Amino acid sequence: MTKTALICGSIAFDKIMQYHGRFADTLLADQLHRVNVSFLVPTMRLEYGGCSVNIAYNLKLLGGEPLVMGTIGQDGGDYLERMAKQGISTRAIRTIADAYTAQCFVTADQDNNQINAFHPGAMQYSHENNVGDQGELRVAIISPDGRDGMIKHAADCAELKIPFMFDPGQQLPMFSGEELVRFIDQASYLACNDYEFEVVMDRTGLSQADIASRLEALVVTRGGEGSDIYAGGEHYCIPAVQAENIVDPTGCGDAYRAGLLFGITNGYDWPTTGRIASILGAIKIGSIGGQNHTFTPEEVEQKFEAAFGYRFR
Repeated sequence: MTKTALICGSIAFDKIMQYHGRFADTLLADQLHRVNVSFLVPTMRLEYGGCSVNIAYNLKLLGGEPLVMGTIGQDGGDYLERMAKQGISTRAIRTIADAYTAQCFVTADQDNNQINAFHPGAMQYSHENNVGDQGELRVAIISPDGRDGMIKHAADCAELKIPFMFDPGQQLPMFSGEELVRFIDQASYLACNDYEFEVVMDRTGLSQADIASRLEALVVTRGGEGSDIYAGGEHYCIPAVQAENIVDPTGCGDAYRAGLLFGITNGYDWPTTGRIASILGAIKIGSIGGQNHTFTPEEVEQKFEAAFGYRFR
């Protein structure tokens, strides 16, 4: 049986700039209705971001078989080359010739306040990809992407009877309560952080028990307090793993989801799957954001045994 995990989601460049002053010293509270300012940013770095590739990168390092399905623009050639060097298949990525790859522009001041701008670009064409074109799949995840793409890929998976995880993330505000209920009814798994899950319950009018009863598993992450997995009428409390050093929380949620997919594709039980995900999140928070960190399956196994007292293989 295949272990391929289809990972649907955004592919983006993150351009991160540092302003050495304070926004508050330039922005006048009584003049915000006519802002016209410019900030000198002496430093800038480019990160290869996007939820789908972050998840795929971590799953690949763990020994999984990710297949990214997304869209890039005319400027995405370097990204494809980078993925190929990482051993991640790019055959399911569509290039949109008259668009730019999705990009997030982040400007942070010395107090770590941020002003962000996001250009969706090619991500708006993600609905042009078809799940049915990607061959045999064990599982899929629908992570933040173009709105139409997320709706279409969920419907594709449901029609093809491919179990999938719905991970709305930052795209959650785009969907009505009715649409969220449809996602939940189509999905096998739902993964949210605790705030997102409160929004899901508020918009759908469904309780935690109602939502869990419609799914094979409901996963709610709670940062340093660990996570909860509700599956088969059981509630599994997954402890957080203490990071050796906290460097950057960017991408920890994506790493956690890679651990979930690894557990699902390898047939592990939910307590073990959740603990693998927790280990990956701890490794990620101690590294520098995006895909600049690395680990080996052996390292994960050692950290898992040290944290939980048993081997998962």
